Amino acid sequence: MKSNFIAIYRFLVVFFSASVLCAFPCGAQENSVNSEVSGSLVIFHAGSLSIPFREISKAFEAHYPNIKIYREAAGSRTCARKIVDLEKPCDVMASADYSVIDNLLIPGYASWNISFATNEMAIMYRPDSRFSNEINGKNWYRILLRDGVSYGHSDPDTDPCGYRTLLVWQLAEHYYKRAGLYRKLQAYCPRRNIRPKETDLIALLESGELDYLFIYRSVCEQHGMPFVKLPDQINLKSAKFAEFYKKAKVEISGRRPGEHITRYGKPMVYGITVCKNAPNRHAAELFVAFVIGPEGQEIMRRNGQPPLSPPVASGKVDRLPPVIRELVHIRQNLQN
Repeated sequence: MKSNFIAIYRFLVVFFSASVLCAFPCGAQENSVNSEVSGSLVIFHAGSLSIPFREISKAFEAHYPNIKIYREAAGSRTCARKIVDLEKPCDVMASADYSVIDNLLIPGYASWNISFATNEMAIMYRPDSRFSNEINGKNWYRILLRDGVSYGHSDPDTDPCGYRTLLVWQLAEHYYKRAGLYRKLQAYCPRRNIRPKETDLIALLESGELDYLFIYRSVCEQHGMPFVKLPDQINLKSAKFAEFYKKAKVEISGRRPGEHITRYGKPMVYGITVCKNAPNRHAAELFVAFVIGPEGQEIMRRNGQPPLSPPVASGKVDRLPPVIRELVHIRQNLQN
Protein backbone atom coordinates (compact mmCIF):
# COMPACT_ATOMS: atom_id res chain seq x y z
CA MET A 1 0.00 0.00 0.00
CA LYS A 2 2.80 2.33 1.00
CA SER A 3 4.68 1.59 -2.25
CA ASN A 4 1.58 2.45 -4.31
CA PHE A 5 1.29 5.77 -2.50
CA ILE A 6 4.94 6.60 -3.24
CA ALA A 7 4.50 5.71 -6.92
CA ILE A 8 1.43 7.96 -7.19
CA TYR A 9 3.30 10.77 -5.41
CA ARG A 10 6.22 10.55 -7.82
CA PHE A 11 3.85 10.58 -10.78
CA LEU A 12 2.16 13.74 -9.52
CA VAL A 13 5.51 15.46 -8.96
CA VAL A 14 6.60 14.70 -12.55
CA PHE A 15 3.18 15.71 -13.92
CA PHE A 16 3.06 19.08 -12.16
CA SER A 17 6.72 19.78 -12.97
CA ALA A 18 5.96 19.26 -16.65
CA SER A 19 2.90 21.48 -16.30
CA VAL A 20 5.01 24.28 -14.82
CA LEU A 21 7.53 24.03 -17.69
CA CYS A 22 4.68 24.25 -20.21
CA ALA A 23 3.26 27.26 -18.43
CA PHE A 24 6.69 29.01 -18.58
CA PRO A 25 8.12 28.33 -22.04
CA CYS A 26 11.67 28.71 -23.28
CA GLY A 27 11.31 32.49 -23.44
CA ALA A 28 10.85 32.71 -19.69
CA GLN A 29 13.84 30.44 -19.11
CA GLU A 30 15.85 32.56 -21.55
CA ASN A 31 14.86 35.75 -19.72
CA SER A 32 16.08 34.18 -16.49
CA VAL A 33 19.43 33.39 -18.08
CA ASN A 34 19.64 36.81 -19.75
CA SER A 35 19.05 38.55 -16.43
CA GLU A 36 22.28 36.98 -15.17
CA VAL A 37 24.26 39.01 -17.74
CA SER A 38 24.81 42.43 -16.17
CA GLY A 39 27.05 45.45 -15.90
CA SER A 40 28.27 48.01 -18.39
CA LEU A 41 29.51 47.32 -21.91
CA VAL A 42 31.91 49.77 -23.60
CA ILE A 43 31.96 49.78 -27.40
CA PHE A 44 34.33 51.78 -29.62
CA HIS A 45 33.14 51.88 -33.22
CA ALA A 46 33.54 53.62 -36.55
CA GLY A 47 31.44 56.74 -37.08
CA SER A 48 29.65 55.08 -39.99
CA LEU A 49 28.34 52.44 -37.57
CA SER A 50 26.66 55.00 -35.30
CA ILE A 51 23.09 54.55 -36.51
CA PRO A 52 23.02 50.75 -36.94
CA PHE A 53 24.88 50.22 -33.65
CA ARG A 54 22.43 52.49 -31.85
CA GLU A 55 19.62 50.23 -33.05
CA ILE A 56 21.58 47.07 -32.31
CA SER A 57 22.42 48.31 -28.81
CA LYS A 58 18.77 49.06 -28.08
CA ALA A 59 17.74 45.58 -29.27
CA PHE A 60 20.56 43.93 -27.30
CA GLU A 61 19.58 45.76 -24.10
CA ALA A 62 16.01 44.55 -24.62
CA HIS A 63 17.33 40.97 -24.59
CA TYR A 64 19.70 41.66 -21.68
CA PRO A 65 17.96 44.24 -19.46
CA ASN A 66 20.74 44.31 -16.87
CA ILE A 67 23.32 45.47 -19.41
CA LYS A 68 23.98 49.17 -20.05
CA ILE A 69 25.84 49.92 -23.28
CA TYR A 70 28.16 52.90 -23.68
CA ARG A 71 29.11 53.61 -27.29
CA GLU A 72 31.94 55.86 -28.46
CA ALA A 73 32.18 56.72 -32.16
CA ALA A 74 35.37 57.89 -33.85
CA GLY A 75 37.51 57.13 -36.86
CA SER A 76 38.40 53.45 -36.78
CA ARG A 77 42.11 54.06 -36.40
CA THR A 78 41.42 56.59 -33.64
CA CYS A 79 39.35 53.93 -31.86
CA ALA A 80 42.27 51.52 -32.07
CA ARG A 81 44.73 54.09 -30.78
CA LYS A 82 42.53 54.80 -27.76
CA ILE A 83 42.99 51.15 -26.86
CA VAL A 84 46.69 50.87 -27.74
CA ASP A 85 48.13 54.29 -26.87
CA LEU A 86 45.73 55.59 -24.22
CA GLU A 87 44.89 52.17 -22.73
CA LYS A 88 41.24 53.13 -22.39
CA PRO A 89 38.98 50.30 -21.17
CA CYS A 90 37.02 48.81 -24.05
CA ASP A 91 34.99 45.65 -24.47
CA VAL A 92 34.18 45.63 -28.19
CA MET A 93 35.91 47.38 -31.09
CA ALA A 94 34.20 47.61 -34.49
CA SER A 95 36.08 49.06 -37.46
CA ALA A 96 35.01 50.26 -40.90
CA ASP A 97 38.06 48.37 -42.21
CA TYR A 98 38.76 44.93 -40.75
CA SER A 99 42.49 45.37 -41.39
CA VAL A 100 42.67 48.16 -38.78
CA ILE A 101 42.05 45.45 -36.19
CA ASP A 102 44.60 43.16 -37.85
CA ASN A 103 47.30 45.82 -38.04
CA LEU A 104 46.80 47.79 -34.82
CA LEU A 105 45.17 45.45 -32.29
CA ILE A 106 46.23 41.88 -33.12
CA PRO A 107 48.07 40.20 -31.40
CA GLY A 108 48.68 42.48 -28.42
CA TYR A 109 45.15 43.76 -27.77
CA ALA A 110 42.88 41.28 -29.57
CA SER A 111 43.09 37.65 -30.61
CA TRP A 112 40.60 37.33 -33.46
CA ASN A 113 38.75 39.44 -36.00
CA ILE A 114 35.35 38.93 -37.63
CA SER A 115 34.53 40.47 -41.01
CA PHE A 116 30.81 41.13 -40.84
CA ALA A 117 29.51 43.85 -43.22
CA THR A 118 30.20 45.77 -46.43
CA ASN A 119 29.65 49.25 -47.86
CA GLU A 120 30.64 51.47 -50.77
CA MET A 121 32.01 54.97 -51.35
CA ALA A 122 29.70 57.73 -52.59
CA ILE A 123 29.58 61.53 -52.80
CA MET A 124 27.01 63.21 -50.55
CA TYR A 125 25.62 66.65 -51.38
CA ARG A 126 22.73 69.01 -50.65
CA PRO A 127 19.93 69.71 -53.11
CA ASP A 128 21.30 73.28 -53.38
CA SER A 129 24.99 72.35 -53.68
CA ARG A 130 26.71 74.06 -56.57
CA PHE A 131 25.92 72.26 -59.84
CA SER A 132 23.95 69.57 -58.01
CA ASN A 133 21.52 69.51 -60.95
CA GLU A 134 24.38 68.40 -63.23
CA ILE A 135 26.54 66.04 -61.24
CA ASN A 136 26.45 62.28 -61.88
CA GLY A 137 28.64 59.19 -61.86
CA LYS A 138 30.33 60.17 -65.12
CA ASN A 139 31.17 63.85 -64.64
CA TRP A 140 31.60 64.24 -60.85
CA TYR A 141 35.33 64.94 -61.03
CA ARG A 142 34.78 67.74 -63.56
CA ILE A 143 32.14 69.30 -61.32
CA LEU A 144 34.38 69.16 -58.25
CA LEU A 145 37.22 70.92 -60.08
CA ARG A 146 35.06 73.88 -61.15
CA ASP A 147 35.73 77.27 -59.59
CA GLY A 148 33.89 77.88 -56.33
CA VAL A 149 33.07 74.23 -55.62
CA SER A 150 34.19 72.91 -52.22
CA TYR A 151 34.48 69.26 -51.17
CA GLY A 152 35.97 67.35 -48.27
CA HIS A 153 36.85 63.98 -46.77
CA SER A 154 38.02 62.51 -43.47
CA ASP A 155 41.64 62.24 -42.35
CA PRO A 156 43.38 59.19 -43.89
CA ASP A 157 45.52 58.74 -40.76
CA THR A 158 42.52 58.44 -38.44
CA ASP A 159 39.68 57.08 -40.53
CA PRO A 160 39.38 54.42 -43.26
CA CYS A 161 36.91 56.60 -45.16
CA GLY A 162 39.75 59.12 -45.54
CA TYR A 163 42.23 56.79 -47.18
CA ARG A 164 39.43 55.15 -49.17
CA THR A 165 38.66 58.57 -50.63
CA LEU A 166 42.23 58.83 -51.88
CA LEU A 167 42.03 55.32 -53.29
CA VAL A 168 38.84 56.27 -55.15
CA TRP A 169 40.58 59.31 -56.64
CA GLN A 170 43.48 57.17 -57.85
CA LEU A 171 41.13 54.60 -59.34
CA ALA A 172 39.20 57.39 -61.04
CA GLU A 173 42.38 58.49 -62.78
CA HIS A 174 42.74 54.97 -64.21
CA TYR A 175 39.05 54.40 -64.95
CA TYR A 176 38.35 57.73 -66.66
CA LYS A 177 41.85 57.79 -68.22
CA ARG A 178 42.60 61.30 -66.93
CA ALA A 179 46.32 61.63 -66.23
CA GLY A 180 47.05 63.78 -63.17
CA LEU A 181 43.46 63.65 -61.87
CA TYR A 182 44.49 62.29 -58.46
CA ARG A 183 46.89 65.19 -57.80
CA LYS A 184 44.34 67.74 -59.01
CA LEU A 185 41.66 66.43 -56.67
CA GLN A 186 44.17 66.59 -53.80
CA ALA A 187 45.22 70.14 -54.68
CA TYR A 188 41.63 71.43 -54.80
CA CYS A 189 40.80 70.00 -51.36
CA PRO A 190 42.41 72.23 -48.69
CA ARG A 191 43.36 70.96 -45.25
CA ARG A 192 40.43 72.81 -43.64
CA ASN A 193 38.08 70.48 -45.55
CA ILE A 194 39.59 67.40 -43.90
CA ARG A 195 38.33 66.30 -40.46
CA PRO A 196 39.04 63.34 -38.12
CA LYS A 197 36.06 61.21 -39.19
CA GLU A 198 33.63 61.30 -42.08
CA THR A 199 30.57 62.04 -39.97
CA ASP A 200 32.25 65.22 -38.59
CA LEU A 201 31.94 66.69 -42.09
CA ILE A 202 28.17 66.30 -42.40
CA ALA A 203 27.63 69.45 -40.34
CA LEU A 204 29.92 71.40 -42.71
CA LEU A 205 27.94 70.10 -45.66
CA GLU A 206 24.57 70.94 -44.10
CA SER A 207 25.75 74.45 -43.15
CA GLY A 208 26.87 75.18 -46.71
CA GLU A 209 30.61 75.29 -46.02
CA LEU A 210 31.01 72.24 -48.25
CA ASP A 211 29.18 71.37 -51.44
CA TYR A 212 30.22 67.73 -51.60
CA LEU A 213 31.52 65.09 -49.22
CA PHE A 214 33.17 61.73 -49.89
CA ILE A 215 31.48 59.31 -47.54
CA TYR A 216 29.89 55.88 -47.35
CA ARG A 217 26.66 55.25 -49.21
CA SER A 218 25.06 53.92 -46.03
CA VAL A 219 25.60 57.25 -44.25
CA CYS A 220 23.96 59.09 -47.15
CA GLU A 221 20.93 56.82 -46.95
CA GLN A 222 20.73 56.93 -43.15
CA HIS A 223 20.68 60.75 -43.20
CA GLY A 224 18.30 60.98 -46.14
CA MET A 225 20.83 62.97 -48.20
CA PRO A 226 21.21 62.88 -51.99
CA PHE A 227 24.40 61.29 -53.28
CA VAL A 228 26.32 60.45 -56.43
CA LYS A 229 26.54 56.71 -57.01
CA LEU A 230 30.04 55.98 -58.24
CA PRO A 231 30.83 53.23 -60.76
CA ASP A 232 31.57 49.85 -59.19
CA GLN A 233 35.03 50.00 -60.75
CA ILE A 234 36.00 52.76 -58.31
CA ASN A 235 33.56 52.64 -55.35
CA LEU A 236 35.42 49.80 -53.53
CA LYS A 237 32.24 47.78 -53.29
CA SER A 238 32.57 44.82 -55.59
CA ALA A 239 34.73 41.71 -55.26
CA LYS A 240 34.41 41.47 -59.04
CA PHE A 241 36.82 44.42 -59.40
CA ALA A 242 39.22 43.47 -56.61
CA GLU A 243 42.17 43.20 -59.00
CA PHE A 244 41.46 46.63 -60.47
CA TYR A 245 41.20 48.15 -56.99
CA LYS A 246 44.77 47.01 -56.29
CA LYS A 247 46.03 49.60 -58.79
CA ALA A 248 45.55 52.23 -56.06
CA LYS A 249 47.63 52.58 -52.90
CA VAL A 250 48.24 55.18 -50.19
CA GLU A 251 50.57 55.45 -47.21
CA ILE A 252 49.21 56.19 -43.75
CA SER A 253 50.74 56.37 -40.29
CA GLY A 254 51.80 53.10 -38.64
CA ARG A 255 51.84 51.79 -35.07
CA ARG A 256 54.78 53.99 -34.02
CA PRO A 257 55.87 57.56 -34.90
CA GLY A 258 57.66 57.58 -38.22
CA GLU A 259 56.26 54.22 -39.32
CA HIS A 260 53.94 53.91 -42.30
CA ILE A 261 51.43 51.37 -43.55
CA THR A 262 50.64 50.97 -47.23
CA ARG A 263 46.94 50.62 -47.98
CA TYR A 264 45.97 49.05 -51.32
CA GLY A 265 42.56 49.33 -52.87
CA LYS A 266 40.25 46.42 -52.01
CA PRO A 267 36.54 45.75 -51.46
CA MET A 268 35.54 47.35 -48.18
CA VAL A 269 34.72 45.05 -45.26
CA TYR A 270 33.92 45.93 -41.63
CA GLY A 271 35.54 44.08 -38.73
CA ILE A 272 34.64 43.49 -35.07
CA THR A 273 36.48 41.98 -32.11
CA VAL A 274 36.49 41.64 -28.33
CA CYS A 275 39.47 43.26 -26.63
CA LYS A 276 41.81 41.05 -24.61
CA ASN A 277 41.38 43.25 -21.53
CA ALA A 278 37.59 43.56 -21.93
CA PRO A 279 36.14 44.44 -18.49
CA ASN A 280 32.91 42.56 -19.30
CA ARG A 281 34.09 39.78 -21.59
CA HIS A 282 31.02 37.56 -21.39
CA ALA A 283 28.66 40.40 -22.32
CA ALA A 284 31.08 41.52 -25.06
CA GLU A 285 31.06 38.06 -26.64
CA LEU A 286 27.26 37.98 -26.52
CA PHE A 287 27.12 41.42 -28.16
CA VAL A 288 29.40 40.35 -31.03
CA ALA A 289 27.28 37.23 -31.49
CA PHE A 290 24.19 39.44 -31.61
CA VAL A 291 25.74 41.75 -34.23
CA ILE A 292 26.62 38.86 -36.54
CA GLY A 293 23.47 36.89 -35.76
CA PRO A 294 20.13 37.12 -37.63
CA GLU A 295 18.73 40.15 -35.78
CA GLY A 296 21.94 42.15 -35.99
CA GLN A 297 22.41 41.28 -39.65
CA GLU A 298 18.90 42.48 -40.44
CA ILE A 299 19.56 45.81 -38.73
CA MET A 300 22.79 46.24 -40.71
CA ARG A 301 20.98 45.39 -43.94
CA ARG A 302 18.16 47.80 -43.19
CA ASN A 303 20.71 50.59 -42.67
CA GLY A 304 22.41 50.12 -46.03
CA GLN A 305 25.39 48.06 -44.83
CA PRO A 306 24.86 44.58 -46.29
CA PRO A 307 26.13 41.88 -43.91
CA LEU A 308 28.52 39.12 -44.90
CA SER A 309 26.68 35.83 -44.70
CA PRO A 310 28.25 34.01 -43.07
CA PRO A 311 30.67 36.38 -41.33
CA VAL A 312 34.35 35.40 -41.68
CA ALA A 313 36.64 34.87 -38.67
CA SER A 314 40.43 35.24 -38.82
CA GLY A 315 43.32 35.52 -36.38
CA LYS A 316 43.64 33.07 -33.48
CA VAL A 317 40.33 31.42 -34.24
CA ASP A 318 40.94 28.69 -31.66
CA ARG A 319 40.14 31.38 -29.07
CA LEU A 320 36.70 32.12 -30.48
CA PRO A 321 34.00 31.52 -27.86
CA PRO A 322 31.41 28.88 -28.83
CA VAL A 323 28.58 31.45 -29.04
CA ILE A 324 30.50 33.19 -31.86
CA ARG A 325 32.19 30.18 -33.45
CA GLU A 326 28.86 28.63 -34.43
CA LEU A 327 27.94 31.74 -36.46
CA VAL A 328 31.07 32.25 -38.57
CA HIS A 329 33.07 30.79 -41.40
CA ILE A 330 36.65 30.31 -40.20
CA ARG A 331 39.54 31.34 -42.40
CA GLN A 332 43.05 31.46 -41.01
CA ASN A 333 44.30 34.48 -42.96
CA LEU A 334 42.68 37.40 -44.77
CA GLN A 335 44.76 39.30 -47.25
CA ASN A 336 45.50 42.86 -46.02
